[in-house]
Amino acid sequence: MPLIKTNGIQLHYEERGSGISSEETPLLLIMGITAPGSVWNVHLADWQHHFRCIIGDNRGVGLSDKPLGPYSSEQMADDYAGLLDAIQVEKVRVVGCSMGSTIAQQLAIRHPDKVQSLVLMCPWARCDNYAKSLFQHIMNCKARFRPEEFSLYIQLLIFSKSTWDNTEKHEELGIGRKQDSANPFPQPLHGLEGQAAACINHNALADLGKIDKPTLVIGGRQDIFTPVWMAREVANGIPESELFLYENLGHAFHFENTSDFNPRVRNWLLDN
Repeated sequence: MPLIKTNGIQLHYEERGSGISSEETPLLLIMGITAPGSVWNVHLADWQHHFRCIIGDNRGVGLSDKPLGPYSSEQMADDYAGLLDAIQVEKVRVVGCSMGSTIAQQLAIRHPDKVQSLVLMCPWARCDNYAKSLFQHIMNCKARFRPEEFSLYIQLLIFSKSTWDNTEKHEELGIGRKQDSANPFPQPLHGLEGQAAACINHNALADLGKIDKPTLVIGGRQDIFTPVWMAREVANGIPESELFLYENLGHAFHFENTSDFNPRVRNWLLDN
């Protein structure tokens, strides 16, 4: 479980898989707000058999440093650029989820030579006033709720009605809340506040046209956290990007329909 000094912090990362061949471009996975890199495990179960996967804990969470914020999406992109330099990886495919998608956008804008292709999950190019207030409310809840209560609030934001109505998946959500309440490495409030500032202040709309890499934008039509207009705005801003929207699924579409999502993204990445 190595730590790499990059951009003024110690960034925790790990690698899984080796790819189809030594020439295969590695895959960098960047997770969203509150989430450590281990949240990728359900997807790594598939992707590690096809790619050399590089998974980081974003600044502010997991085993990476958690300096006082605010953070920015540009700063966090530079964290990963430094990581790639440190482990001598010249170019990566990138999958970014939610806040991770904003970091991925900035990585492609600020360090284009390091990016081969992009998958942007539930992304946004900018926040409107509603989204800014939502991130502020997440900070307020983190400051006041017990861990399992905060976990429930996040679940209500990211999972669709179809998941809450499914008996088996509903039970899994309860198990997830219990696990979150016993997390040995809980995210401190200042870490979440730093990440939330990066989410609120991210505005790459004017620069999306500079991204000339193959890009797949994926969203859920029932996403109440980062609504479909946000995904469409990103897709419309990146030349020749592709947009796919899951019917009846929310922000966590990748957990709600993993059996479709994993091979869909894997096959797209293998072609790009």
